[in-house]
Amino acid sequence: MTRTRGFVLAGLLVALLLGGIVSYYASTQPDGLNKVAADQGIPGAAGHASDGSPVAGYATKGVDDRRLSKGIAVTSGVLVCFALGGALTWSVRRRNAGSAESPTDAATGAR
Repeated sequence: MTRTRGFVLAGLLVALLLGGIVSYYASTQPDGLNKVAADQGIPGAAGHASDGSPVAGYATKGVDDRRLSKGIAVTSGVLVCFALGGALTWSVRRRNAGSAESPTDAATGAR
């Protein structure tokens, strides 16, 4: 296993552990930006476009246990973000690998 792959997998493991276990102990109070928006009456502060989603509000619909519900929601979010980031990285690296010769090679005539 390469160092990079080990580092990425270790980071994923830490994110899953923090998301799945430690997130239960996070504050249920709104963050500062949401609180100020609600206090000032800014439209849209009370709701969100994704409020109807299966994992809205860091809770999983259909799961009654609060701890398990939050753990599933956060863990699924971590996995989705990791998959999207991995796909983007893979596509950019693949595109760059197939690009033309580097400017240094072009200047020296090397291949």
